[in-house]
Amino acid sequence: MWRTVPVLAFALGAGVTIGAAASTAVSTSRIGASTIATPRCTSVGMPLVQNLPGTSVTSVTVSSIPSGCGGATLYATANNGATAASGTIAVPAGGGSATVTLSAGVPVSTAVQVDVVLTGP
Repeated sequence: MWRTVPVLAFALGAGVTIGAAASTAVSTSRIGASTIATPRCTSVGMPLVQNLPGTSVTSVTVSSIPSGCGGATLYATANNGATAASGTIAVPAGGGSATVTLSAGVPVSTAVQVDVVLTGP
């Protein structure tokens, strides 16, 4: 008898929770209804070089950054599936190129994926 009391209490609580969620008013029917615009200084592709002083990616250089992106923040992350490292740097005022030093070296195994994001200015 004592074993059924917690089960019944759980079932009753779950039913009340589901009932409360079903009666919640939703003002929109699309996902991401509360979004904000991210500033963008360019939509063109930029060359990227993984810097390997040995067998690890320690920094990433992005070139051909437009002058309109001067003062933006460049984020870079390298990942080989087992190790990941990231870093940031401010883009020079005139654009050009910027080198992001990673927080740790990422060993080159089969492949290293590098993602970069440029936000601002």
